[in-house]
Amino acid sequence: MPGPTFLRGDTVTLRPIETEDAEFLAETINHPEVWPTLGAYEPLNNQQEREWIESLGDSDDVHLLMCVDGEPVGTVGLNEMMDVWGIAELGYYVHPDEQGNGYATDATRRMVRYAFEDRRLEKIYANVYPDNDASQALLEAVGFQREGVFRDHAFVRGERIDVYRYGLLAKEFEADGE
Repeated sequence: MPGPTFLRGDTVTLRPIETEDAEFLAETINHPEVWPTLGAYEPLNNQQEREWIESLGDSDDVHLLMCVDGEPVGTVGLNEMMDVWGIAELGYYVHPDEQGNGYATDATRRMVRYAFEDRRLEKIYANVYPDNDASQALLEAVGFQREGVFRDHAFVRGERIDVYRYGLLAKEFEADGE
């Protein structure tokens, strides 16, 4: 049985990740179209995902399952929250069968609103690979700006690549997406 809804977007609901979600998470993060975009480099099995889920209560990070009509489509989270500076890193992924429907944009907008309005953060940042046009478009649609480039920062599929840093300040965010 799915957990309770924590946040509602226009098209998605966001709920806490439960142990039962491990199979979906393992399937999605191991998908050949997903893992290379995340900086992941090792396959994860259901047990490893269950162990990660069980560890969620040990940090200040916020990870939520993105659902449509009660079915999981992806995840969104705030990582490395630093209250002293008022910042956190945004992360998200969507199963390839569900990409292109605006779910990640809706979930990101709602998570960012939560970060600014409920957690009193001042800035959210995200890292994106240069060839991930969809993720860059998503962040820009929510109001993020590209702030810089980490040159030859990552090693992906046999080559060093840049990483783009995007950021959004609380005072710049428009919760309604306009």
